[in-house]
Amino acid sequence: MTEHSAVQMAGRRLLITSRMPVRWGDMDAYGHVNNTIYFRYMEQTRVEWLEQTGSAVSPDNAEAPVIINAACTFLIPINYPATVIVRMYGGEPGRSSLMTWYELLVEGDERIYAEGSSKVVWMNPQTGKSVPLPEAVRAAVS
Repeated sequence: MTEHSAVQMAGRRLLITSRMPVRWGDMDAYGHVNNTIYFRYMEQTRVEWLEQTGSAVSPDNAEAPVIINAACTFLIPINYPATVIVRMYGGEPGRSSLMTWYELLVEGDERIYAEGSSKVVWMNPQTGKSVPLPEAVRAAVS
């Protein structure tokens, strides 16, 4: 389930809010969500947003978004059972790239459990060269 908002925060626009259940298998030996899974939560939110803009990731596309940098700061451990809320923000679009930021919360708790970011670049998979952002993506963040 997702929802859009036009909220502006420090030059970042809220693009999508996504909710996902924490699965038992997301846990690690310490009894909390493994750090790699946070990147999956952010990825799923980004993919949902891309699909909504008409830029779904597909091997058939002549142009595709790729991640060239991703980061996450883990603030509070997430435990099973829970529902993760991921808020994805976008910044000012560049020629071929878009900076995105993420806040991860747990439903029923307003604290931020993790903060992340990723730089998304549109490229031609055949040439490996960057291409201009699709107009639908540019419009969604402007």
